[in-house]
Amino acid sequence: MRNKILNVLSVIVALLFLNAGLNKIFQYIPVPEGLPEAVVRHDAAIAEIKWLLPLVAVVEIVGGVLLVLRKTRALGAIVLLPIMVGVLVFHIMVYPEGLLMAGLMAIVLGWIMIENKGKYLQLID
Repeated sequence: MRNKILNVLSVIVALLFLNAGLNKIFQYIPVPEGLPEAVVRHDAAIAEIKWLLPLVAVVEIVGGVLLVLRKTRALGAIVLLPIMVGVLVFHIMVYPEGLLMAGLMAIVLGWIMIENKGKYLQLID
C-alpha cells in the first residue's frame, strides 16, 4: 500500500515539475496580476540571466520524466533536488504564500530519496 501511495505522489510531483518546466519554455500559464513587488523584482533579476530559465526548464522536464518512471525515480529525485531547494528558499524568503505546496512537494521528494537510499549509498562506497 505504501508503495502505491508513493507511486501516485511521485507521478503527481513529476507532473508538477513537467508543467513548470514546459511553462518556462512555452509560457502558456499567464502571470497573475497583483503579485507582490518582491516577487516581481525576483523574477526580473532571474530573467536578466538569459541562460538560467531555459536550464531550469530542461532540468525540471528531465527530472519530471525520470521521476515518473519507477526504474529512474531515484535519479530523478537527485536531479530535482537543487531545483526543489531553490523553490523552498524562494517561498521561505520571498513568497511565503506558496510554501505549503512547495513543502508538500519537498516531502514527497524526500520520501522518494529515503526509499531509494540504498541506490545512493552505492555511489559513495
